[in-house]
Amino acid sequence: LGDVYKRQTEDKIKAFAVGGVDFVTKPFQLEEVLARVETHLALRRLQKELQRANDELERRVQERTAELVRLNAALERFVPHEFLGFLHKSSITEVQLGDGVQQEMTILFSDMRDFTPRSERMSPQENFDFMNDHLGRVSPIIRQHRGLIDKYLGDGIMALFPEAADDAIQAAIAMQRAVAHHNAQLDGQGSPPIHIGVGLHTGTLMLGIIGEERRVQGTVISDAVNLTSRMEELTKVYGVSIVASGQTLSRAQNAEMYHSRFLDHIQVRGKQEPVSVFEILDGDDERDIELKLRTRPAFEKGLCLYQRQRFAEASVHFSRVLEQNPGDKAARLYLQRAAYYMVHGAPPEWTYGERLAQEQELSCC
Repeated sequence: LGDVYKRQTEDKIKAFAVGGVDFVTKPFQLEEVLARVETHLALRRLQKELQRANDELERRVQERTAELVRLNAALERFVPHEFLGFLHKSSITEVQLGDGVQQEMTILFSDMRDFTPRSERMSPQENFDFMNDHLGRVSPIIRQHRGLIDKYLGDGIMALFPEAADDAIQAAIAMQRAVAHHNAQLDGQGSPPIHIGVGLHTGTLMLGIIGEERRVQGTVISDAVNLTSRMEELTKVYGVSIVASGQTLSRAQNAEMYHSRFLDHIQVRGKQEPVSVFEILDGDDERDIELKLRTRPAFEKGLCLYQRQRFAEASVHFSRVLEQNPGDKAARLYLQRAAYYMVHGAPPEWTYGERLAQEQELSCC
């Protein structure tokens, strides 16, 4: 009897091993067989329903995950991930009003020249499309040079470069070259060219979240931001494409690789020392670069004399520059200034030459 029981047990184990889920012992009872079959049919139906529910849940999870990915990507277009990184936040949901960090960065301002006359000839939709086309060409250049776009200012851009001043300088040069390439396309279409001015300055700023409980935004606050905006405006005054402060050039690790010339200094309200302003030539076409490099000694000689109120002598050198390069608007502006002071005299508070000479150490007079 024991052997029989043992064989029955082994048979049951083998049956379960090959996929059996139940057994009926002899002699068979019809009611028992029907009950067991019905039970297993019900279990099978429940298993299928559970599988369908699991498949539906997995589909919804995948859809929700994809939606969250798209939402995060969309949010990063308004609040860049790098911005959150500066605040040591992994998600925008962690951002709080008043979060901020102080850091030295190089700031870039760019602005399109004479856009208003062009826009007056276009419809609102054409204006909209033209501006997005321009921004679509220059904005990726900023990111390629490790920059962060802080905001769009109509037809302008404000960007931050937290790692190296060289990133900002090279981005500004590449932006000007992209505009030159675009102008070649516009010329083929019979459209007038566009021009942008770019200002660069390096300084300490506060990056963070401002506003109130129901409306906040990320921004940058600093005197350095205002000064950079002023730098960009100077590109209009001197008719140049890129200007950079002395602070930016002094922070550049490879300053010698850029072609530049001194332009001016500006007095910042509340600051004792003036801020020097340099023109970066590398974004211009090769012919303009060659002309400005060739006339740079005469231009700097004229500036040195102009500092010392020797306006007649300065005029001679600026005139020599213009003889070789009539399109040099900076030289023409200084020639006009020198002519004005020759007639009217320098103001009593004139300190330009002394303070500039101390900062630049121009040894020409």
